[in-house]
Amino acid sequence: MKQEPLTESYYYILLCLFEEPSHGYGIMQKTLSLSNNRVKIGSGTMYGAVSNMMKKGWIEETKSANPEDDRKRLYELTKDGREVLIGEVKRLQELVASAKLVMEESR
Repeated sequence: MKQEPLTESYYYILLCLFEEPSHGYGIMQKTLSLSNNRVKIGSGTMYGAVSNMMKKGWIEETKSANPEDDRKRLYELTKDGREVLIGEVKRLQELVASAKLVMEESR
């Protein structure tokens, strides 16, 4: 089954979880940083996206190693989520490669 393109919010949430689990606020802050302040994910968008991606099996809740952080919901990327993100990056690379080819030929 072919994967539909990800929204920027979904893309950045998955990207933020690629290396390690994070809580919602951390994901929102890291998205701002990774996008050079271009993409701001609000809390409503964040938690709606997280809920949808959990239903799809792309992310899951996990427990923090620090007992003081038990109140915060921590999310991590699943194997399926990792595959979706990698597929999206490949799709985006193909888009850029096509644009470069066309634009360089028109010079």
